[in-house]
Amino acid sequence: MSDEVVHTTRAGGVLEVTLDRPPANAIDLATSRVMGETFAGFRDDPELRVAIVRTAGDRFFSAGFDLKAAAGGDAVDGDYGVGGFGGLQELPGLNKPVIAAVHGMAVGGGFELALSCDLVYASAGTRFGLPEINAGTLADAATIKLPKRMPYHVAMELLLTGRWMDVEEAHQWGLVNEVLPDEATLMERVWEVARLLESGPPLVFAAIKETARVAEDLTFQEAMDLVTQRKLETVDTLYGSEDNLEGFRAFAEKRPPEWKGR
Repeated sequence: MSDEVVHTTRAGGVLEVTLDRPPANAIDLATSRVMGETFAGFRDDPELRVAIVRTAGDRFFSAGFDLKAAAGGDAVDGDYGVGGFGGLQELPGLNKPVIAAVHGMAVGGGFELALSCDLVYASAGTRFGLPEINAGTLADAATIKLPKRMPYHVAMELLLTGRWMDVEEAHQWGLVNEVLPDEATLMERVWEVARLLESGPPLVFAAIKETARVAEDLTFQEAMDLVTQRKLETVDTLYGSEDNLEGFRAFAEKRPPEWKGR
């Protein structure tokens, strides 16, 4: 599939999604809706196991919300589509792994798009920034997520000053899984990880994602009760599945498991 702003490449169970909106891959409301439809399609396709998020061009991963479009009438609180801004951060029921391949500047909503993914790999020279204060608006998703993922005072410094953070610092704070020398090496690594996940147990991945998501707002014991009592749909599906039994059998028989996703 391809259109004006989003291109997808499908290879087995992996879907590579490329945002291509020069010059800075800024996201207006219409683009966000297209991205949401793309990721919802990925979520709902039983043959797809893993998604890769990348962008075209060398300078910008994404400049985030399109301020020129906002000046022309796109409301900051407008209709971003089924997945919220960028199609990912509010997409309900997304229980498959998503990998970000970040190259260039990830600014504002572009930074938030990367934060919406489960794994983040970046090339050397990548920079992250939250300049929303200079536009008189709130980096909403980053304000919610960053203080939970890195030291509070560092997160607040990024949010309150709008300073740049280089990829080495992002890696230091655990926001980036790995830093690669260049874009070519970055994509090789991302596809290597995607293939690894594609071969993994999809029902377990779904249970991991739902459990982690639900547990954010619960105490440890509350979350454990939901899991052990099989009150989460993905956990209940996993514990009653052929794959769950296959994992045990494969271990006992000393052979690789054959995951069916059922």
